Amino acid sequence: MTSMSDAAPDHRPAPGAPGRPASAHLRELMELLVRDAPSEDLARVPGRARADGLAPAALEDVEQGSALALRLRHTLTEQRRREAELAALFDTASDLAGVRDVDAVLRAIVHRARMLLGTHVAYLSLNDDDAGTTYMRVTDGSVSALFQQVRLGMGEGLGGLVAQTARPYATPSYFDDERFDHTNPIDSAVRDERLVAILGVPLKVGSDVIGVLYAAERTSREFSPDEVALLASLADHAAIAIDTARLLTETRSALVELNAANDTIREHSAALQRAEQAHDRLTDLVLRGGDIPKVATAVSTVLGGGIVLHDPDGAELARIDVGPVAAAPDAVQRSRSSGRAVRQGENWVCAVLAGPEVLGSITLTGRPELADADRRLFERASVVTALLLLLHRTTAEAEDKVRGELVTDLLTGPARDRTGVLARARRMGLDPEATQLVLIAHNDELARERLAAAASRHATAAGGIAGVHAQHVVLVLPSTGELGAEHLARQLQTTTGSPVTVAASRPADGLDALPAAYAEAARTLEALFTLGRRGGGASPDELGFLGVLLGDRADVAGYVRATLGPVLDYDERRGTDLVGTLDAYFDSGTNLNRTGQALHVHANTVTQRLDRIGTLLGDGWQAPARALEIQLALRLRKLTGPEQL
Repeated sequence: MTSMSDAAPDHRPAPGAPGRPASAHLRELMELLVRDAPSEDLARVPGRARADGLAPAALEDVEQGSALALRLRHTLTEQRRREAELAALFDTASDLAGVRDVDAVLRAIVHRARMLLGTHVAYLSLNDDDAGTTYMRVTDGSVSALFQQVRLGMGEGLGGLVAQTARPYATPSYFDDERFDHTNPIDSAVRDERLVAILGVPLKVGSDVIGVLYAAERTSREFSPDEVALLASLADHAAIAIDTARLLTETRSALVELNAANDTIREHSAALQRAEQAHDRLTDLVLRGGDIPKVATAVSTVLGGGIVLHDPDGAELARIDVGPVAAAPDAVQRSRSSGRAVRQGENWVCAVLAGPEVLGSITLTGRPELADADRRLFERASVVTALLLLLHRTTAEAEDKVRGELVTDLLTGPARDRTGVLARARRMGLDPEATQLVLIAHNDELARERLAAAASRHATAAGGIAGVHAQHVVLVLPSTGELGAEHLARQLQTTTGSPVTVAASRPADGLDALPAAYAEAARTLEALFTLGRRGGGASPDELGFLGVLLGDRADVAGYVRATLGPVLDYDERRGTDLVGTLDAYFDSGTNLNRTGQALHVHANTVTQRLDRIGTLLGDGWQAPARALEIQLALRLRKLTGPEQL
C-alpha cells in the first residue's frame, strides 16, 4: 500500500483554508521560464490555479500570465532558431575561409542543411559533364545503399528541373508531381529511401549549374520561403568550396605543366592568397558585427577602387572613396542572371543575392579593367555582404515585430498593463506622456510589409513608432512634429513610388486616449475613400463634419443627385448656373444684396433665380431642415468634384 509520503502532492486547498494566491502561480510561471521549461508545463499552471479555487479575477490574471509566458516561450524559440541559422551560415563561411578538405566542408554543409531544416535526409549531387550524368557526392541521414550510389542521366528527376532552370524547386509529394521527368532508376532510388517531400536548390559557379543541394522528408511537407532561402545560401557556400577546390587544382596543374611561367604562377598564387585573406577579413568583419560601411571600406581597400552599396530599390546604403553613383537595375539583373560581376561603362556591378532573392548590389568604380582573380574577389565580397544584410534584416524584422506589438497594445487599451506599456514605449523612444497623433497609411497595391517598413523609417525619424494593427499600417507620432497626414502621404509616395492615402486623428492626450484616436483616424480614412481622395491625406478637422457623416461609405453621388437633381438637370439643359446661385446665396447668409454682389448681378436677378430654384425644388426648400440638406449636398459636390457625380 502506498504511504502518505509517497503519494502525489494534492494541490487542492483544505476545507475552509484558502489555496495558493495568484502571486504564487505567477511566480511559478517565471520560474518555469527561467528553467526553460517546455510549453506544456507553462500551460498546466492555470489548471492548478483553478484547482486552488482562485477568485475569477485572480484566475484571469494567472491565465493571462500563462498566455504571455507561452508567447514569450515561442518568441525565444523562434529567436534561437534564427540564431542557429545565422550561426550555421557563419560557421560555413569560416570553414570556407580556411578550406583545405573540400569533402569535409561539403559534409558539414549537408549536415547543417539537414539539422536547420529539420528533415530526415539531406544530400548533394554533382554533374559529370564528361560522362553526361549526375552522381551523389554527399548524403546525410540516408539509409539506402541504392540511393547513395545512384547515378542518373542529365535532366532527370527534380534535380534535372533545378539544373535546367537554375532555380529552386520543391515538391510536397515527389511521385505525384508531373513537373519533371520520372525515370525508373531515380524513382527506384527515391522509393528505396522512402522519400516523399523534396526541396532542391542549384549549385552555381558563374552561370553554370554544377550540381544540386537537396533537403528531403519521408512524409509530405511544404517548404517555406525562408527554408528555401536558407538552403540556397548553404548551396552558394558549397559552390564556393567546389569552385575554390577547382581553382586550387588548376593552380597545381599550372605549377606542374608550366615551369617556364613561374612569374605568372606566382602572381596567380598571390592573387588567390590575397582573395583568401580578403575573404577572411570580410568574414571576420561580419562575425564581429561590423556594419555595412565597414564592409564597404574593406572591399574598397582590397580592390583599390570606390565602392557604392545599394538596396533592392536603388537607395544608397554606403559609399566609400567615390561621388554619388546611381543604381543600375539592368546591370544588376544581368549579374543576377549570370551569377557574375558585370561591366557597366567604366564600373563593375555585382548583385548581392540570397538564393534567388536580390538583397542589393555593389558597384566598383575606378577599376575599368578587372583581372579574373579580382573579379572573383569582388563576387565573393557580395556573398559576405549578403550574409551581413540577412543578419541586419533579421534584426530589423525582430525590431519591427516588437514595435508592432507595442502599437497593438497602445491601441487596444494600455490600462491593462500600464506600467509595462509605459516602459516599452520609452525604450522605443516614444514619450507616452506627450500628446500623440495616430495616423493610418493605406495603399491597395503595395505589400503591407513594404508600406509598414517605409512608415517605420519615417516614424522613427519623427520620434514615434509604427506597426501593423487590425490590417492597418499605423503610426503613433508626437503631435508637435511636422509629419502631418498630407506631409506623410507625400513622403511615403516618394519612398514607395506609389500613392499612399494617410488619415490622421486629432491630438490624443495620454495613452488612454489612443484607442479612441485610432478609431477616429479609421473613420477619417473611410471618409477619404468615400470622397474619392485616395493618394492624399487629411485629419478630421480638415474634413469637418463630413468626416463623421461619410465614415461608413455613404452614397455621396446618390445623395447629391436626390437633393439637387432638378437644379443640376436644369443647368445642364439650359447652360445656366443656378447651383452657383445657391452656393452664393447660402455663403452670403441668405442676404439678397450680398448674394447679388458676389455674383455681380442685381438683387432682382437673384430673386428671379431663387424663384426658379423654388419651382424646381418645391415649396419649403428654404425651411431650416431642408436648407441644411441642400447646403450639405452643395458641400459634397464641391469636395468630390462635379465630374464624379
